[in-house]
Amino acid sequence: MPRQRTGDTRVRIQQAALELFAERGMQQTSLRDIADRLGVTKPALYYHFASREDLLNSLVEPMIAEFEAYAAAQQAAAPVPPRELLGSYFDLAYRHRALIQLAIRDLSVLHELKLADRFIEWRGTLATLLIGTSPSLSDVVRCMVALGGLSDCAVMLDHEPVAELREAAVEAAYDSLGRP
Repeated sequence: MPRQRTGDTRVRIQQAALELFAERGMQQTSLRDIADRLGVTKPALYYHFASREDLLNSLVEPMIAEFEAYAAAQQAAAPVPPRELLGSYFDLAYRHRALIQLAIRDLSVLHELKLADRFIEWRGTLATLLIGTSPSLSDVVRCMVALGGLSDCAVMLDHEPVAELREAAVEAAYDSLGRP
């Protein structure tokens, strides 16, 4: 039987951790739990991750990097047609739905990684691109409903066919903006 590569084991550990974090919460999941799920020893986990927090960071860092790059790319490409921006934002949230669900369900993740501040910053960037720098209160509210509702659909309705969900969510978000 071929020996597993280190990268494969690392990915298996991350997948098992994400499943357990989602089931039990991060604080209630130990490295022992993750090792037991995989049928490996705890020292085998320590070979790949120094701590549970290190493991969580390894899961979240790619998402943070992608959200940062996305916000910067949208700013650089401005003006971006609103439907296009909303569609690409849906795609981004959908790709990271498991981690976002984890952060919503286990607020300690949001706090520990300071994700709430980052999400607010990213949404602020997108809002500026959608409604400008001096919007009316009505425009701000519509934009918050559009972005929040869109990402909620991408994250919470993941059991629906993605193409249909994307189309419905983007259209509803666009309509929320109150554009002709």
